[in-house]
Amino acid sequence: MTKQTVTDKLSIYIPQKKMAEKPVERLIKLAEKRDRSINYLVVDAVLQYLNREENK
Repeated sequence: MTKQTVTDKLSIYIPQKKMAEKPVERLIKLAEKRDRSINYLVVDAVLQYLNREENK
């Protein structure tokens, strides 16, 4: 059996204040438009953010 690490899964919490911006619905729509999974879009966004912040 493969040993799982803590970093093989990620879950996010969306605060109530941000729910008004409908992030989940927007992700679903964009994922369908780009023929990508929501997970792909979220991971791509996180990586772009990390690269931008680390290069400051």
